[in-house]
Amino acid sequence: MSRNTSILLLLATGVIWSTGGFVIKLITWSPLAIAGLRSGLTFIVILLYRWPRGMRIGLLTFAGSIFYALMVICFVLANKMTTAGNVILIQFAAPLYVAIFGFSFLGEKSSKLDYFSIAIIIGGLVLFFIEDLSFNQFWGNILALISGIGFAGLTMCMRKQKDDNPIDSILIGNLFTFILCTPSYLDTQFYNLNNLVMITYLGVIQLGISYIIYSLVIQHVKALDAIIFTVIEPIINPVLAYLFLNESMSGLSIFGGALVVSGVFTRELISSKFYKKNKTR
Repeated sequence: MSRNTSILLLLATGVIWSTGGFVIKLITWSPLAIAGLRSGLTFIVILLYRWPRGMRIGLLTFAGSIFYALMVICFVLANKMTTAGNVILIQFAAPLYVAIFGFSFLGEKSSKLDYFSIAIIIGGLVLFFIEDLSFNQFWGNILALISGIGFAGLTMCMRKQKDDNPIDSILIGNLFTFILCTPSYLDTQFYNLNNLVMITYLGVIQLGISYIIYSLVIQHVKALDAIIFTVIEPIINPVLAYLFLNESMSGLSIFGGALVVSGVFTRELISSKFYKKNKTR
């Protein structure tokens, strides 16, 4: 797979992921019911994709699945406690974790440019915490940060399995999530047609199809690139939340988000020039 194709597929993945925030808010079920039933559907989609190839569950597969379950459960909970824009922008602390641990875990060294860009991203994230937040908003932001840790851990585990089957971490992770959230299904109004349509979209397309694409692409790009190229997600997510939910972020949050996105884009614009330059040598 060429680099350009990988980038385009990562951008497409980011677009699909960006729809999750506002759709989750539209579903009237409890957060754990949404997370669990969404993952149950995703498990079926990925199982059909994997079938009938054999599966080996090693330590990396298991670790990746734990990170995945942590990511999706905290993501849904956070979306119910704070704005969709805040959740996705705070979650983009994930590049920091990959830059710090990527070399020791994957042998993929981060450059000075990477750390400079991440410093700008952190500056933007700090702005989310210096406002006078309500109790629910504060813990929503904390859960979003934990979700970002899960995202980074999952990506590194999948990248480590680049010569094997990274999709297996997603498969097992969705099974774990479905089982962990089982008690919440008893209070869910399963026969609400609107909820059923939206949860089906989330499970089949927003997670299922997108992570099949992600698992293919991550075999051809570095872990840090795999996260940063999906930057289209925090750009589109708040726009969709505004259009469908009339949900807006505060001025300070918007400024912090702009710093996050600027840091990511600046890093990619400069690094892509170096990539082209080295390729022509």
